[in-house]
Amino acid sequence: MPVVARPSASEASWLERLPKIELHLHLEGAIPLDALWELVIKYGGDPDVPSLATLADRFAYRDFEHFIQTWHWKNRFLREYEDFAFIARRVGEDLASQGVRYAEVFVSPPDFERYGLEPQGLVAQIRSGLDDVAGIHVALVADLVRDTGPEQADRTLERVSEVRDCGVIGIGLGGSEHEHPAARFKEVFAKARRLGFRTSAHAGEAAGAESIRGALESLKVERLGHAVSAEEDTILLEQLAEWQIPLEMCPLSNLRTGVVAAIEDHPVRRYFERGLLVTVNTDDPLMFGNSLADEYRLLETRFGFSREEVREVIINGIRASWMTEEKKEQMEAAFRADPCWRSD
Repeated sequence: MPVVARPSASEASWLERLPKIELHLHLEGAIPLDALWELVIKYGGDPDVPSLATLADRFAYRDFEHFIQTWHWKNRFLREYEDFAFIARRVGEDLASQGVRYAEVFVSPPDFERYGLEPQGLVAQIRSGLDDVAGIHVALVADLVRDTGPEQADRTLERVSEVRDCGVIGIGLGGSEHEHPAARFKEVFAKARRLGFRTSAHAGEAAGAESIRGALESLKVERLGHAVSAEEDTILLEQLAEWQIPLEMCPLSNLRTGVVAAIEDHPVRRYFERGLLVTVNTDDPLMFGNSLADEYRLLETRFGFSREEVREVIINGIRASWMTEEKKEQMEAAFRADPCWRSD
């Protein structure tokens, strides 16, 4: 579903060759389509998906609930530890080919316990696959998954903490936010902070501004995923600007899941102009057919971002990341020194 016409070759070259950073990406939603097809074939196929072309068609959604259903359908083809080494390697290669130098990637261990996969082994296999890829560093963020409840979230946290040396630096909370309020996970997030994990939560994606307040007040998160509905509450918007809470925004994701009815309705430009700390990310590129270059192109062509403003959004990503301050400074200097950074 194209949103904008493709630009000239020179424009595409700049957008695609820019050094990039990704802070809101789900590993299981970023599998290259041909890699997922290999897994579908491995597990006997699906009669409703007889070809690679029909597999691509599977990733169109009536609404957010249909997206969640499709997410669970896709996960049926991730059943063994080796599958996670495979997808991690393929996702890492895809990111590196796009010029992504650093990424903080969500993984969702609770979704796979039905196959007897323990979080410790799953994370270890993901790290093994990522270690095969040069040119990019990927840190992991364990998604505790709202839908499994706080008790399961606590168990996942305990198990993930045993393999934090595999590069697990934080925890997140995805899933059906409209059905599972943040307050239910207050104690789990307090425990995560005591263990030294960084924290983020999806909020204001499929629920209103009260979901964002819940994430800030109950979970005390450092970053917010999506936060599209924050502008329902003017005071909340002012607080987000004052506190400089980083927003992991994903415009094309929000369009394709029906969170916004039209791309013009998306608040990314309004938030940026109000001084909120906006970062732009892809969320689930397998499921939305997008890349970071596509997201940047959208900023330019549909929201009127200048090239300097696109660069500012990228630098926001570095500054909002969970790297050490020293590494942030080094990466920002490297991005600014990159031959593709300046094109004016």
